[in-house]
Amino acid sequence: MTRSGTAPSAYARAQRQGDRAIRTTLLDAASRLLAAEGPQALALRRIAAEVGCSTTVLYRMFGGKTGLTEALYIEGFERFRQRLAAVPHHPDPRDYVRELGRAYRANALAERNYYKLMFGEPVPGFEAGEEALATAASAYAVLEDAVAACAAAGLLIDADPRHVAASFWAGIHGFVSLELDGHLHDADAVLDAFMRGVSSGFFTGAPRTDAARNGAPSK
Repeated sequence: MTRSGTAPSAYARAQRQGDRAIRTTLLDAASRLLAAEGPQALALRRIAAEVGCSTTVLYRMFGGKTGLTEALYIEGFERFRQRLAAVPHHPDPRDYVRELGRAYRANALAERNYYKLMFGEPVPGFEAGEEALATAASAYAVLEDAVAACAAAGLLIDADPRHVAASFWAGIHGFVSLELDGHLHDADAVLDAFMRGVSSGFFTGAPRTDAARNGAPSK
C-alpha cells in the first residue's frame, strides 16, 4: 500500500524490478487491451492509464505505436519459442514432436492475447519487421529440427520433412484455434485423437540404431 492507502499501480510495482519488468507490464497490458477492445485500445494514453504511468515511458520503451505493436509481436513469439525450447528431448524423436504439439497448445492457452496478435490480423496495416520475422522463424525452427530428426532416424514417411513440419504445424494450429474460439467441448480427447492420427500418418517404423544410421548392419 502507498502512504495514501491506495494499492501501488502496476507500473510502480514493475519499477522496483527494473526495465525488463516495466516492459513486460506494458506489453501484457497492451495485449490484454488489444484482445478485449480492438486496435483502437493501442493508443499510448490508454495503455499508460491502464498501468499507471506517463506516455513518456511508452515512448522511451517503444518509440511509438508502431514500435509497440512490433514489440508485442516479438514478445509473443519469443515466449512461444521459449515454451517449445523447454520441452525435454525424448529418446524417440516422434515423442518429442508430439510433445512440441502439446507445448504449442499450452502456450496458446496461457498466452491467448499474444496468440491472437501472432496469428491473426488485430492491427490493420501492421507488417512485422525483420527482427519480428526472425523471432517467429526461430520458434518454427524448433519443430522443423524435430521433424528432421525423425527423418534422420528413419521414422518419417516418404515426404519432405519441411512439408511434414508445416502440415503438423497447420494441424495443431487449427486444433488450438477451434479450442480458443470455444468450438471444442472435449478438447483433451480431440487432441489425443489428433496425436494418434499424427503417429499413424506421419511416422513409421522403429527407431534405427546408431550402427544402422552409420551404415553398419544391425545385429
